[in-house]
Amino acid sequence: MDQHTHAVGSKDIRSVIVISDTHCGCRFGLCPPTVQLDHGGPYYQGPTQQKIWEVWNYFWNVWVPKATKGEPYAIVHNGDALDGSHHGSKTQISQNHSDQANIAEAVLAPLLEKCDGRFYMIRGTEAHTGQSEENGERLAKAIGAIPDEAGHFSRYEMWMRLGHGLCHFTHHIGTTSRTAYETSALMAEYSEMLTDAGRWGREAPDVVIRSHRHRMCKVEVPTAKVYGICFTTPGWQAKTPFVYKVSRVGEPQLGGALIRCGDEELYTRHYTQALPRGPVHRLTVDFNEGEEDEADA
Repeated sequence: MDQHTHAVGSKDIRSVIVISDTHCGCRFGLCPPTVQLDHGGPYYQGPTQQKIWEVWNYFWNVWVPKATKGEPYAIVHNGDALDGSHHGSKTQISQNHSDQANIAEAVLAPLLEKCDGRFYMIRGTEAHTGQSEENGERLAKAIGAIPDEAGHFSRYEMWMRLGHGLCHFTHHIGTTSRTAYETSALMAEYSEMLTDAGRWGREAPDVVIRSHRHRMCKVEVPTAKVYGICFTTPGWQAKTPFVYKVSRVGEPQLGGALIRCGDEELYTRHYTQALPRGPVHRLTVDFNEGEEDEADA
């Protein structure tokens, strides 16, 4: 096995749960019911965050145990755990990065118990987690993520051996605001991985995992090892003002993914939920009003 490929625990570990884009610290991101901010002030979930938190708890307490068949598993957070101070936005709970880190620790630390410490952190977007991922790295160290060969607790990419299959994780991928073109970047990404592996005579990945879009999408193609997969993960953040500008139609997607080692190949399952649409504002019109007026005349 290549020295930069991580094997998951032992032969008994057949499943990996993938989440991403929790954006802790954002008023539209994942947040516990109550958090204590620097200098003592409390912050309470908003109505949208309450709905996100409900889906989060269902995912971990109901869906994951069923999807993993109650067996032990590893977890990969595929980037953008924190929201940061980005693009001049004003939607943060606090611009104090220690506040954001405390929120993220409250959200993610309990997961370490669920996976018995088999937790990996992938680095995300510098605008959210620091130009050198310094804030994400501090968070990964604080919660006890598994370090790489150089001692970093977060990493830009990761190769993982799961049973007889090979997975590749990194955060970024091309985006689009058009549903019809969502699969294009995924197919291109998987094709590039095959090309690069062939160029250097290396093993090609069976599953390619990307995030960043906050939308679940998947392509699957036949290969000599049954099939190859590329998918993107949903996030844990509602629409921000920026998203209303660039993606006006799509509803926010929440959820995560399972990668599992079957008897012959790796396969995936996905949990994706959309936040409810806003209320419908109804106008009451009496269509007979004009006729009555004419009759009275």
